[in-house]
Amino acid sequence: MTLLRSFLEVRDRAKVPETKAYTLWRRKFLFRRLRFSIYIALIAYLTFITLRVGLAFVGVEAWDVSWLTMALTIQLGLWLCLGLTRTAIGHRYPQLIFLGCSWSITLIEQVWATYRGEAFPGVYAWTLVFLAQATLMPVLWQWHLVAQVGVLLYYFGVNSFLGLQQNQQSVWDVSLWLYIFWFCCICNLSVFLYERLQQAEFHARLALESEQRKSERLLLNILPEAVAQQLKQEQRTIAEHFPEVTVLFADIVGFTQLSTGVPPEEMVQLLNHIFSTFDHLAERHQLEKIKTIGDAYMVVGGLPIERHDHVEAIADMALDMQQAIAQFNRQSHQSFSMRMGIHTGPVVAGVIGVKKFIYDLWGDTVNVASRMESHGIAGEIQVTTEVFNRLNPHYEFEERGAIAVKGKGDMTTYLLRGRRNQPTT
Repeated sequence: MTLLRSFLEVRDRAKVPETKAYTLWRRKFLFRRLRFSIYIALIAYLTFITLRVGLAFVGVEAWDVSWLTMALTIQLGLWLCLGLTRTAIGHRYPQLIFLGCSWSITLIEQVWATYRGEAFPGVYAWTLVFLAQATLMPVLWQWHLVAQVGVLLYYFGVNSFLGLQQNQQSVWDVSLWLYIFWFCCICNLSVFLYERLQQAEFHARLALESEQRKSERLLLNILPEAVAQQLKQEQRTIAEHFPEVTVLFADIVGFTQLSTGVPPEEMVQLLNHIFSTFDHLAERHQLEKIKTIGDAYMVVGGLPIERHDHVEAIADMALDMQQAIAQFNRQSHQSFSMRMGIHTGPVVAGVIGVKKFIYDLWGDTVNVASRMESHGIAGEIQVTTEVFNRLNPHYEFEERGAIAVKGKGDMTTYLLRGRRNQPTT
């Protein structure tokens, strides 16, 4: 009772609902092991044939043409099973090849014994085959049972019907069959427990891979892919200098005042809708979103992978953001407007912190871009002379003139209006 209770406990702990993914994996596993097992069976039986032929050749044993014919028939059956593994039917039904391989060794020998007019319990061959099956193909214990029962049904059924004896003894030798019974039980129990544990491990591995993919997606939502790879390699300090990038700051004008009379949930939904649209635009233009601060949005072009057209990409992003806000206002009957600023120049980028870390930028370029936004005009995209020189004449600008910028003095700035129509050729 204790042994049975322990078995049931292990079974219940290992029991996992079977899925299509596991069934497919099991079929592929069985198919691979089948071919390997057939090769071993062919080589193993060839050694027995070689031994018998060698003993007969040196005169130790007499030539037994009947046994040699039976052994070659088994080899032919195994080769046939191997050939079936290369067919579509074999790939779809590896269980049938499993039975064919098992019975090629066990049943052909029984048919040979029946033809000789005797009952021959091939204990050595049976136990070797059953043990090899349980060791090399430890899945689908039901088919292991079918392979074993098929041999025993033939032995008992045919020999009892024909009245054949085993060396003048009854085919119902209790001690022999008790041994076979427990041998088969142990093999099948081993396969059953292994498969249950393998199934549990398979689903645990899938769950782990799923969680790893979720973590990967979450990390990529926080950091650029190249930076995330460095972080996963346990690089402690992640910092890099970029000689030229373009930074865009955008702010929703008056959002704080407009949101005072709006429920918090609705305010967050509005902001999330707007910034989610900006995220899609950043992805479309292959730009790197850095962060949002309240109702401000920061995006950069030219890092962590350098590109020559980062100024144009940021300009197109800003123009698309204006159109997105206009469309949002039409759909939601709001009156939001964006104030944006752009500057280009060198920055240092890296990851700071050990908890809730972020990928951030530092340098005068970031400060100037922020000033372009904060000193800008609602509904306009204000850029520096450096940006103007890079984009002119492919984009349309309006010169705003010199404005006082905190920490920089007077700076000549321009308002980006749009992209010029390209001449047709």
